[in-house]
Amino acid sequence: MAAKFVNIDRDTPLLLPPDLRDWVKPDHMVHFIMDAVDALNLGTARVNERGTGSAQYPPSMMLGLLIYSYATGTFSSRRIECQTYENVAVRLLCADTHPDHDSICKFRVENKELLGSAFHQVLELAANTHVLKVGDITVSVDGTKVLANASKHSAMSHDHLEKQMKLAEEQIGELLAKAEEADSVPLQDGLSIPDEIKRREDRIAKLKEAKKVMEERAKVRFEAEQAEYEAKLAAREAKEKETGKKSRGKQPKPPTTGPGPKDQYNFTDPESRIMKEGGSFEQCYNAQAAVEVETMLIVGQRVSDAPNDKQQMEPTLAAVSPAVGAVAQVLVDSGYYSEEAVTTVEDGGNGPTVYAAMKRQSHGRSVRQLERHPDPPAPLPGAPVAEVMAHRLETKAGKELYGLRKQTVEPVFGIIKEAIGFRRFLLRGMEKASLEWTLVSTSYNLKRLFNLGMKVKMA
Repeated sequence: MAAKFVNIDRDTPLLLPPDLRDWVKPDHMVHFIMDAVDALNLGTARVNERGTGSAQYPPSMMLGLLIYSYATGTFSSRRIECQTYENVAVRLLCADTHPDHDSICKFRVENKELLGSAFHQVLELAANTHVLKVGDITVSVDGTKVLANASKHSAMSHDHLEKQMKLAEEQIGELLAKAEEADSVPLQDGLSIPDEIKRREDRIAKLKEAKKVMEERAKVRFEAEQAEYEAKLAAREAKEKETGKKSRGKQPKPPTTGPGPKDQYNFTDPESRIMKEGGSFEQCYNAQAAVEVETMLIVGQRVSDAPNDKQQMEPTLAAVSPAVGAVAQVLVDSGYYSEEAVTTVEDGGNGPTVYAAMKRQSHGRSVRQLERHPDPPAPLPGAPVAEVMAHRLETKAGKELYGLRKQTVEPVFGIIKEAIGFRRFLLRGMEKASLEWTLVSTSYNLKRLFNLGMKVKMA
């Protein structure tokens, strides 16, 4: 008996117009994102109020397109445009319309206020459906390095910059001398002395601009380091006066003024920095996130150009959305700890309680750590912050609470970088990188809420 095959007919046109909803499963994430975006207040979207020219794409569709694309690992505006033709779910979201990549990119760049508002409103949706608890929450704070849209080979150190300026000035002198010589060797075809001098003058102008930026950064750094140096001296003198003995250890070193020889400036994205990413140094931004430990939702996010997290705890907590209420506990690793940061955040008991590791913890557990031990005695009133923090993490409750840190915020970064695939900013500059990180965080949150089975309540 001959085998029977399904008839594949690509030539006969459909007799009736297709319903795209029949081609996408009812439980597909695109339906959830469309419902969620429809429930948001998009009054801050930028539109052409005059209504001249071609018809505009509605902000709800454009925002939904960006969120769904970022949630599924498509970030390029050109690739998103292709998806409106090739991806059935995207085609449904766009109602079979096809915004071009210029419109998509322009909407993304010009709607910083809308994207920020959407981030907060998504958390409000989660709170209204009782998926996210409001008030008295515990957040885990951490940062991850995300590549900037610039190569580290476009960066130049201050020391190398000085050498390049000197070289360009010497070459201009040689070209001027060559122009005055009647019997000088001519340049190669297509080259002229005035053009070559102009190129080097333009280069010197760019190098001077870079040097000026480096000097401004060095000035800001010096002021911060000087304040820290004076605080250390004052603490040292106070201790010597109290004990009557000379303090042990090296005397604090005063900071140096001016740029260091290894200070960097990137000509493609000047606001990005060379940072250690994995085992190498790359041109990056430091993307910060505060993650609620029960739902693994990002409740606060921002972007920094600092290569480490030492000064990032307070501003990251300040970025936590008001939609989630007050923060009760904060979990951070040793990179965030400093006495000043903990004191500022806790605000004498008026702020959240900080649980910060005092040092890097080794992987695995020793036999002693497996044994049951009673909680150590509490430090005396007025004990140093370091002693109080060490005691917190030695108690049973403190260990259990701090154990939530690595199983909440680190998996979130893993999902964003590995599952979703966001490893590099497409936009340049701190402001636009912050805008894109907000979009990434909102997209992650909606994907997480879909996986948690949240049902959108329409206003």
